[in-house]
Amino acid sequence: MSASSLTSSPALTGAFTPEAFQAHLASLPPLPSWWLERKRAAYERFATLPMPARTDEAWRFSNLANLTLTGFAPAPGNLAGAASAADLPSSLDVRTAAKLVFANGRLLAHEPLPAELARRGVIVDTLYRALVTHGSLVREHLLAQPSRLGSAKFAALHEAFLADGAFIFVPPDVEIDPPIGVFTFALGAGTAVFPHTLVAAGDRSRATVIEYFSSPHDDEVQLAAGANDLYAGHGSQLTYVGKQDWGRRVLSFQANSTVVRRDARVQSLNLHLGARQARHESLSQLQAPGAFSEMLALTVAHDDQEFDQRTLQIHQAPNTKSDLLYKNALLDRARTIFSGLIIVDPDAQKTDAYQSNRNLMLSEGAEANSLPGLEIQANDVRCTHGATSSRIDPEQEFYLQSRGIAKAAADELLTFGFFEEVLNRLANDDLHAALRTLIQTKFKR
Repeated sequence: MSASSLTSSPALTGAFTPEAFQAHLASLPPLPSWWLERKRAAYERFATLPMPARTDEAWRFSNLANLTLTGFAPAPGNLAGAASAADLPSSLDVRTAAKLVFANGRLLAHEPLPAELARRGVIVDTLYRALVTHGSLVREHLLAQPSRLGSAKFAALHEAFLADGAFIFVPPDVEIDPPIGVFTFALGAGTAVFPHTLVAAGDRSRATVIEYFSSPHDDEVQLAAGANDLYAGHGSQLTYVGKQDWGRRVLSFQANSTVVRRDARVQSLNLHLGARQARHESLSQLQAPGAFSEMLALTVAHDDQEFDQRTLQIHQAPNTKSDLLYKNALLDRARTIFSGLIIVDPDAQKTDAYQSNRNLMLSEGAEANSLPGLEIQANDVRCTHGATSSRIDPEQEFYLQSRGIAKAAADELLTFGFFEEVLNRLANDDLHAALRTLIQTKFKR
C-alpha cells in the first residue's frame, strides 16, 4: 500500500497522515507479513473513524475540547541524542528479575533474566524480536481483543504506529519472583509514543509485572497511545501493576485487555498520577470456570487534570468471579469519570461480580462522575455495583490539625487511609511501599 492509495482528512488524522505512516513503515526492521498487513488495516481504520463527539455515549462527561491529533509526530526511528537509561528516573524502588527500558518506542536498555529462568523457557524480550522468533505465540495474543469501550480510533492509531514493546512469556509451572519491570519514557516536545506490553502466563505459572510510564520533562506537550495484553492460562496467577506518571501536558490513551482462563487469577492495579487528560480503558474477560479477575485503580487528580476510566467485566462461563474497586482522590479543579459495565452471558451461571467506584473530594471545585452498569442474561448470579462521592470527615481533619499537623498534611494522611484498602491487596510489600512513595510525590507537587 502506497501513501497515494490512501485517502484521509486532516480533521481525522491530524499529523498522522498517510505519508507519516509510510515513513513509519520504512523506519521498521523486517517484520512478518501478517503483522504488516494488520498495521496497514489498522491505519485504514484510523484514517476513516471519526473523532469522538459529544453525542457518543462512550464519551459522556469527557472533555472533548482539547482532544486533538495535531501538533504531534511519531517519535523518530532512532534514539540519537536520547538520555541513557541511567539518566532516566525509575521512581520505583523495587527489585526486579529482569527489566526492559524504552524511550520513544525504542529499546534503550535490557537487564536480562537470571540464567536459570532463561533455561526454563521464560522470555523477557522486545516485541519486535518476539514477532520474528515467536511469531505464532505473539499472533495468538497481540491485540487479540477488539476495542469495545469507545477508543477504537486511538486503538487503531496505536496498532498502526506501534514500533516496539515488551514481550513476556512465562512457561507452564514456572514461578517468577521478584517482578519483571517495563519502563517507558517519552522524550521531546510534540512526541507521540505507542507503548505496548504483552504478557502470556502459561498454565499454573505465577508472575508479577510492573509497568512505569513517565515523561522526564514535565512541561513538554506529548501524546501517548498505549495498550497491553494480559493472558492468564489455566490455573495461573498473574499480577500486573501499572504506574502512569506522564508529564502534566500529555494527552494519554491506554487500553488494557485481560483474558482469564480456567481457575486462573489476575490482579491488576493501575495508579494514575500524570497527564493533562488521560483516558484508561480496561477490559477483562473471564472465559472458563473458576476464573477470577481483580481490577484495582488509584487516582490522585489535581489542578485541572481529567482522568476518564472506562471498564468492562465480561463473564463468559459459569462459576467465575470479578472484583473491581476504583478509588479517586480529587483536588483543586480536577475531574474524574468512571463508567463501568458488568456483562453476564446466558451461560455464565453462578457468576459473582462486584464493581465499586469511590471518590474522595478534597476541594469544592473538583468533580467526579460515576456511571456503573449491569447487563445480566443469566438467572443464577450475584452482581453488585455502586458509586460514592464523599468529603474528608471534618472531625478527623480537626483532630489531626489540633495535634499540630497542617491541613495539607492532614488531608494527605486521610487520603492514604482512603487508599489503603486497595494497597493492602498487594501481596508484595516492596510494591506496596513503592506505590505509597509515588503517591506522596504527587501531593508534594
